Amino acid sequence: MTETAKSVANWRIVMAFLLDVLCSLIVIGYAVAAVTGQTTEDGFQLQGWPALVSIVMVIAYFIIGRRLGGTVFQRLLGTT
Repeated sequence: MTETAKSVANWRIVMAFLLDVLCSLIVIGYAVAAVTGQTTEDGFQLQGWPALVSIVMVIAYFIIGRRLGGTVFQRLLGTT
């Protein structure tokens, strides 16, 4: 017996990706800013190596999420 792959609507895949990017940049960016002291009254502003660290952590989030069965919004929207 062979199983057929479940088809997922493209808009759900794109929406999951966009929501994951947005949320991970905000959460990870704020965490890095809080640790490095780059928070402001309006939120945070990363410059230099803290910005690079946050981007690397966002990429790691996607790699680790993929290996663990999907990121948060991929699981919520059922795209995995």
